Parts: sequence; C-alpha cells; structure tokens
Amino acid sequence: MPQEHAAHDAAAEQRITSDVAKYGFHVVITPSDGYSPGFAYTIGLFKTYGYPELICFSLSQDLLQSMFWTAKELFDKQPQPDLAIGYPDFIGDFDVRFLRVAKVNYGDYFGYGHWFYKGWDFPALQIVWPDKQAIFPWEEGFTASWKFGQPLLDRNHDFRFREEHGLSVYTMRQVLDGQPILHVVHDADGNWQFLSCPDYDADDLRMVALIEIVAQDPTVNELFQLNYGWRASRTAVGEKWQEEEFEDEEDDAE
Repeated sequence: MPQEHAAHDAAAEQRITSDVAKYGFHVVITPSDGYSPGFAYTIGLFKTYGYPELICFSLSQDLLQSMFWTAKELFDKQPQPDLAIGYPDFIGDFDVRFLRVAKVNYGDYFGYGHWFYKGWDFPALQIVWPDKQAIFPWEEGFTASWKFGQPLLDRNHDFRFREEHGLSVYTMRQVLDGQPILHVVHDADGNWQFLSCPDYDADDLRMVALIEIVAQDPTVNELFQLNYGWRASRTAVGEKWQEEEFEDEEDDAE
C-alpha cells in the first residue's frame, strides 16, 4: 500500500506540474466522503500570475472548473477583488463573494499546495455561493439544509465541527470529572462519543452538548472531518490521533 500511495502521489505531482506549465494552474478535485463536503482548489495561480489560489465547496466538477476560470479572468482585470461586494457571472444569475482563507485551514484543504509551494506561503480565497434566494451563508434566512455544505474558511476556528453547537453527544462521567478525551467515535448513524477509554460501564455515559466538549478540550476540533463509521484514539492530549474505520457490532451480529 505505501508503494501504491507513493506512485499515486508521484503521478499527481507530475500532472500538477504539467498543468501549471501548460494552463497556468491545476485544479485538485476532492469528492465528498459522505460526511464532509466535496471541494476543489487551484494550484499555480499564485506562481504563474501572482493571484490568490482559490477553493470552493459542494458544486459539480464542471461548474467548479468554470468558476475558477471566471475568477482568473476577473483577476486579470482586478488582481485584488473587493471582499465586501458580490461578483456576477460565476453561477447563473447569482453573485458570488470572496473570503480570505485563514492560514489555520490550509492544512486541511490545500495538501498538494503545500508540496507545490514547499510550505504555506501563498494567499488563498474562498469562492462562496448563495442559496436559490440569493442569500449567503452568514445572512439570516440562508437555506438551513445547505448550512454545512460550504464551511466558511475565514471564521469559526474555535468550533470546527460541521454540526450545531447544541448537538447532543455522548461522553463519560469521568470526562466531565476531568479525565482526558482519548477516544472518539463517529458511528454510522452520525452519533458522536467522546470517551476517556474504549471500554466503559453504560452507567457512566452522559449526554451533553457538543460545544461543551469542545470548550473542555479544544483539541477535539482536530477530528471535525472524522467520517461516519470511523473512530480515533490517542495516548494523551496533544499526541497524534490514530484513525480507523470500524463496523458496528450490531451490524456484525446480523
């Protein structure tokens, strides 16, 4: 498997280099995994033209490609877009807005960008689209079911989960008493568990709001993209999480 990953990375890097030389930039497409939204981002706009790299979420591959080219043409005329206004002609009759991507988010979304630039020293903007009523995600009345379809990468750094703050999650009495969170489960039904140990007595389970867990231990934000049917563990707070897919015991019994 490591050799397969290395071969895949080598092929991807070769294509990136080739596309940047031929077209000026390359587009990386990352499909949705069922929990986190799909997205695409550019590599090469900054090197070739001095323009910010771009990222956009939850649209078709063809539309994303078209939007990036439209943005490139806009930057040809206006290299520094105004972040306070909307721009037409990107997505039908609707305007889009640009947001400046915070550096804290680069590592989660611009993986090959780090390889290409040998670090994170490049600017990036997010293209944000409105709902069918032309309402943007930060405005009142935005379509509720689309809320987590495009995370806003200039904000919400203290709470990164794609869930409501008040979502009920499971934890243990021991965690509430101060023991560290070392095991996290995101089951196939979407339930979250934040535990101090993988084996526990059912009498120790408690239900709290997700925001309470994040407030107690902000490092659990590192797992905001943990997919359905996956779990993660670590040996101590601050250590690297080890993630793995699992099958529910009830499913195995069937």
